[in-house]
Amino acid sequence: MTTTTHYHSCTLCEATCGIAVTVDANRVVDIRGDERDPFSRGYICPKATALADLHHDPDRLRTPLVRHGLEWRAAGWDEAFDLVARRIRDVRTRYGKHALAVYQGNPSAHNLGLVTYGQAFFRGLGTRNLYSATSVDQLPHMLAALQLFGHQLLMPVPDIDRTDLLVCLGGNPAVSNGSIMTAPNVRARLKAIRARGGEVVLVDPRRTETAALAGEHLFIRPGTDALLLLSLVQVLFAEGLVAPGRLTPHLRGLDTLRAAAADYPPERTAPVTGVAAERVTELARRLARTERAAVYGRVGVCTQEFGGLSAWLVVVVNALTGHLDEPGGAMFTTPAIDTLPLAARAGHAGSFGAYRSRARGLPEFGGELPVAVLAEEIETPGEGQVRALITSAGNPVLSAPNGTRLERALTELDFMVAIDPYLNETTRHADVILPPTGPLERSHYELALTNYAVRNVAKYSPAVFPRGREQRHDWEIVLELATRVLGGGAPARFLGGVGPEAMLEIGLRTGPYGLRRLRKGLSLGRLKREPHGVDLGPLERRLPGRLATRDRTVDLAPRVYLDDLPRLRRLLDRAPRRDELVLIGRRQLRSNNSWLHNSERLVKGKPRCTLLVHPDDARRHGVADGQPATLSSATGSIRVPVEVTDAIMPGVVSLPHGWGHHRRGTRLRVAAEHAGVSVNDVTDEGFVDELTGTAALSGLRVRLAP
Repeated sequence: MTTTTHYHSCTLCEATCGIAVTVDANRVVDIRGDERDPFSRGYICPKATALADLHHDPDRLRTPLVRHGLEWRAAGWDEAFDLVARRIRDVRTRYGKHALAVYQGNPSAHNLGLVTYGQAFFRGLGTRNLYSATSVDQLPHMLAALQLFGHQLLMPVPDIDRTDLLVCLGGNPAVSNGSIMTAPNVRARLKAIRARGGEVVLVDPRRTETAALAGEHLFIRPGTDALLLLSLVQVLFAEGLVAPGRLTPHLRGLDTLRAAAADYPPERTAPVTGVAAERVTELARRLARTERAAVYGRVGVCTQEFGGLSAWLVVVVNALTGHLDEPGGAMFTTPAIDTLPLAARAGHAGSFGAYRSRARGLPEFGGELPVAVLAEEIETPGEGQVRALITSAGNPVLSAPNGTRLERALTELDFMVAIDPYLNETTRHADVILPPTGPLERSHYELALTNYAVRNVAKYSPAVFPRGREQRHDWEIVLELATRVLGGGAPARFLGGVGPEAMLEIGLRTGPYGLRRLRKGLSLGRLKREPHGVDLGPLERRLPGRLATRDRTVDLAPRVYLDDLPRLRRLLDRAPRRDELVLIGRRQLRSNNSWLHNSERLVKGKPRCTLLVHPDDARRHGVADGQPATLSSATGSIRVPVEVTDAIMPGVVSLPHGWGHHRRGTRLRVAAEHAGVSVNDVTDEGFVDELTGTAALSGLRVRLAP
C-alpha cells in the first residue's frame, strides 16, 4: 500500500481544526489531528474523522438530478443549467425580481466558494427575499456590532487564552469549540483558565458539558438573560464600579445607560430569572474587580424573544467593566484578509429595517429577511409573493421554526433549485438539485471564521482529491448560473471566473500582514509552502482605529435598544407558573445540524435525540425515563423518548436540533435509520424577537404528556 498524507482543515464547525488526511489511491484511510497546526495543535473532535464518511458516502450526489413528478433522473450539467436558468428567468420576467427567494444554510460560512462567489451571485439577483441561517442563530450579535461599532462583522470574541474570568451565557463551548469564538479544543482552554487561578462561570438552563469544566453554574430561566444583564449594569452603576478604562473618551451614552438600568436591581429580576439577587450582585463585583475578564453569550442568548437586547447588553457589560478591547477581555481579531471592505462591496457592511417583510412587517437585516417569514411570503398572494426558491447548503425544513408549515409552502412554489450534495428533507421538494464537490475535493481558506478566532492565524489548504470530470465546485455552479441568469456580463463582476484563489492572493497581499507591511509578508504562495498554517500572534487592541461608526465613537445606548426596553419591562410581570414548561435546544459533539447524521460513526451508540426532563416535571406530567412522551405546542406535536435528569432546570425541557429524518423521499440511508424527531416541528414561526426578527427557538411554552 502506498499512502500519502495531506494537510487540510476540518470545515464541519467553527473550530477549524487542522487535520492530517492519509490517502491510499482514492480512499481516505485515516484522519488525525495535525500536531503541527499552530492553532489546534493536534486536537480534533469526532466530527473530523467523519469527513471520510462524507467523502465516500454512496448517498452523496455527484451529478445533477431533475425531478419528474415523484421520480428523479440524473442529468448532464448543461441540461440542468439550461433548465434552472430558463425557469428562474421566467419567474423574474413574469413576477419581478422579488418573486425569487434565496436561502443559505450554515455551511456557507465554512465554504470559500460560497463566501465569495455565492454571496456575489445571490445578492446580484437583486431580490429582497434573501434568507439565511443567520436569523436562527447569530443575528442579534451582528446587530449589536452594527449599532455599536458601525459594521455587522465587528463582533468581539473572548480572549480566552489570557482571561482570568470567563462568564458564559447560553453557550456550550466545550461542545461547539466556540461559536462566534473560533477556538479549537475549548476544553483545554477552559481548564487552563482554572489552572492559572482563574474562574469560569456558566449561566444556562442546563448543566451542560461546559458546566463540568466551570467552577460555578447558575440556572437561569430561558429568555430572561436581558434581565440578568441589566441587573449587572444596575449594580455596576449603583456601587460605583463602572470603569471603562482607556476607551472612556470614545464611549457615549453612559448616563442614559445608568437611567435605563435603574429599574432593574437584582432583587426585582431574581423572581423571573431564577438567579438569586446576591449571586448577581457578587458576579457584577467580580467582573469589575478582575483585571482580565470577559462576558460571552451565544445561541441561547440570541434565539429568544429578547435576543437583541441580550446581545447588546453583553457588549455593554464588557465595556463598563473595562474589558472591551483589552487583553483577557472581549477583543477583535486581526484577520490576514480584512473582510470588512470586501463585505462592504458585497453589501454586507450592514443595514437594519431598510425594508420589511410583506405579510408580517419584520425588519430586514444586512439585506436579508428573517427565515421565520419565509413560509408566509410563499403563501401570501400579491406583489412580491415568493414563487421560486434557491437553497444553498441548507435544510430549512429541519432548521427553521415550524418546519412543517414551511414544508407545505415549498410544494406551492412554481420552481425550486437546490445547490446541495444530498437529497434531504428540503431538497426533495426541489425541481433540480445541483450537487457541489465535498470538503476534501476543494481548496479551503477560512475567510469568514478567521474574523472570530481567539488567536490570529492564517492557513490555506489545497484539495485532497481532484474533483471528478462530472463534478462542479460551488463557485463554478454559481458562476455558471450568474452567466445564464444575469447575462453575459456577469462573469466580469466575478473576477472573470478565475476562482477564489485569485481573491485570496489579493486579500493576503493587501491585508495587515501582507507584502506592503512586512519584508516576509503573507501571500498565497507562502501559505502553500506552510501547509500547517501560520501563527500571527495573540489578539491585539484594535479600537478606536477599527471602529466604522461615523464619529469613531461607540454609542452604548442606541435608540433602537432603548425603545425595546418597555417590552422587556413587561417580562417582570410574567413570573413562571409552577406547571409551566418551556423548551430549549441543545448542541451535541457528534452532531452539527442535520447533514452529519448520514455518517455511521457519528450516529452509532445510544439514541441522542431525547427530551431532557427534570425529575420533578417528569412526576408532575406522568412521564418516565426511557419511555416515549408527547411534546406539543401551539404549532404541532411530536413523540419523543424521555431522559430524566437533574441537569435540566425545573420547568425546562431540552431537545437537540437537526433530527427528524423520517420524511419520505430522501436518500439518507443512515440518517433514516436514526431518524429522531425535529424540534422545529413544534417551534413557532410567530414566536420571534420583535426587535430583530430572530426566531425565538428558546423559551417556547410547550406541553408534555405520556
